[in-house]
Amino acid sequence: MMLIPLTALLLIAVPIAFNVTFFLLQRAFAYPDILRQPTEIILRRFKEGGAPLRRLWYAFAFSAVLFMPVPVLVHHAFQPDAPWYLAVGTVIGVLAGVFQTLGLIRWPFLVPFLAEIYTDPKSTQAMRDSVSVTFQAFHRYAGVAIGEHLGFLFTSTWTVLLCVAIIQTSLVNPLFGWLGILPAIGVLAGIFEETGFKAAGAINAISYILWSVWLIAIGIAFLLL
Repeated sequence: MMLIPLTALLLIAVPIAFNVTFFLLQRAFAYPDILRQPTEIILRRFKEGGAPLRRLWYAFAFSAVLFMPVPVLVHHAFQPDAPWYLAVGTVIGVLAGVFQTLGLIRWPFLVPFLAEIYTDPKSTQAMRDSVSVTFQAFHRYAGVAIGEHLGFLFTSTWTVLLCVAIIQTSLVNPLFGWLGILPAIGVLAGIFEETGFKAAGAINAISYILWSVWLIAIGIAFLLL
């Protein structure tokens, strides 16, 4: 059955694509630490990155798009013994990919436009102030609220429901289910960074790496079915 190998390949490819592009953004743009800098520094650094940086952001956003079919394919892989709650988890998982995409897609499309205006020598201070407000508004709403808060919440919830399904079925070793719960909780911790919990960002970042390794391990287990 071709569905299982396709599911396995996506489970392996998507986290690799996500982490590779994330690593490249760290090197090229000091992401995500640069987001703690003033707007002027962010936009000027983005402008300096040029087309290669825009393409890199597009690839990062596209890795979130590639995640969307993963929950659906994983759900089908459990058929005909899929628990009822996994259907709910599938919807949540797809939405997690949607939220992550909505949070990231502003970078290759909106931010270049804002950076162009901000760095234009002909722009007045009033124009730069307007750009700064627009950038921060989209950052707080699309980035923090949708991409991070809802993205982390829904990713974690899908992962926990999938873990429970793995534990309760015999599709793969139940140990995979137990191992996935810890990174799921760590991903969820990211939503508390806005409350002043300083360690939340580091916990979230480490947990995403563990979560990626876990997805790849599940993919390998699927290939061996």
